[in-house]
Amino acid sequence: MERRTITPRPGWQRTVEEQGLIYPLTRRPDGSLYPYWDESAYYVFTLDEVEALEETVEELHRMCLAAAEHMVAEDRLADLGITDPRVAGAVTEAWRRRAELPSVYGRFDLRYDGTGPAKLLEYNADTPTSLVEAASPQWFWMEERFPGADQWNSLHERLVAAWRAQAALLPPGSPLHFAHSAVDELGEDLMTVAYLKETAEQAGLTTDWLAVEEIGWDTLSGRFVDNRLRFIRGIFKLYPWEWLTTDAFGGHVLDTLDNGGGTGSTLWIEPAWKMLLSNKALLAVLWELYPGHPNLLPAYLDGPRELAGSAGYVAKPLLGREGEGVTVHEAGAPPVLRDEPCCYQQLAPLPAFDGNHVVLGAWVVGEESAGLGIRESAGLITDEYARFLPHVIL
Repeated sequence: MERRTITPRPGWQRTVEEQGLIYPLTRRPDGSLYPYWDESAYYVFTLDEVEALEETVEELHRMCLAAAEHMVAEDRLADLGITDPRVAGAVTEAWRRRAELPSVYGRFDLRYDGTGPAKLLEYNADTPTSLVEAASPQWFWMEERFPGADQWNSLHERLVAAWRAQAALLPPGSPLHFAHSAVDELGEDLMTVAYLKETAEQAGLTTDWLAVEEIGWDTLSGRFVDNRLRFIRGIFKLYPWEWLTTDAFGGHVLDTLDNGGGTGSTLWIEPAWKMLLSNKALLAVLWELYPGHPNLLPAYLDGPRELAGSAGYVAKPLLGREGEGVTVHEAGAPPVLRDEPCCYQQLAPLPAFDGNHVVLGAWVVGEESAGLGIRESAGLITDEYARFLPHVIL
């Protein structure tokens, strides 16, 4: 693994916008604009490195599924903060029927510097973003700058194949809706949903889309409807389950939830069982089930334990995205217990390449490894101001 600098292509901003990345620049709090897509540098991997990382990702995914089975079998959903009996029942039923419920994709965030085993930082299993830039612009960048090279990137074809394989699980006779939140000012959610909608269409599915805020409720039929008053029978949502079940219409979601078997009226993708994996408590359960595993970091739910006096730790809220609420505690600092439920994970500082802290976002589609996206940040926490850099296999 190596970071190399390179001169950006003339007109790169317009190029990546035409390839689907609608926000190539990020606006900082002071109003200044900085590149989000950064092709002034790129990362190089060997084929052996990538093949080893692919095996790691698929093993981690299998371990996460085993942890989900453990949490359901041992009735440990309260460890995830899922205390509402109706929500817990919906998640449990969805897990038991998971073979009938389409699950599309997820992203593992890994610490890796090319010299040792990759370490799992978290699993974004419900609403992962940075998909478009990983699937499309970086592939075309490679073809233009390094023709004949390769890339860890089979995202597009695997997504199309996943929709095609799952078509029989979708409710017949109505479009598959794709929903994003209209309050996303940056456009990241809209961009991601639009791309997933495109891959579903390429798989032969009939689709439509709307904002989550536009979903209506028909009191006469007791069904969700779109902005054309059609029943919503199947819908992909880039909207976290913890919001979906607690919003004003959350009770209707649970009342009409199709968990497979045709007992409800609306099939939601990603399915409700993804709540078992999109929660930082998963990290502690994994360490409990696989202590000492080379790809895991020690993690606990009841406090930092020995981490406070040894390696240091990171306190992560059980739910959140873009590093929100994450705090770093150096070794030797007095332990601090947060008021909100947290996962306390061993501090594993992100490796620095030329002063840039890098995290690998490794994608799975279905059950298989599918690609890589790399983000750099100025600090130890990968936040909304991180940059995306392409990569090649040479």
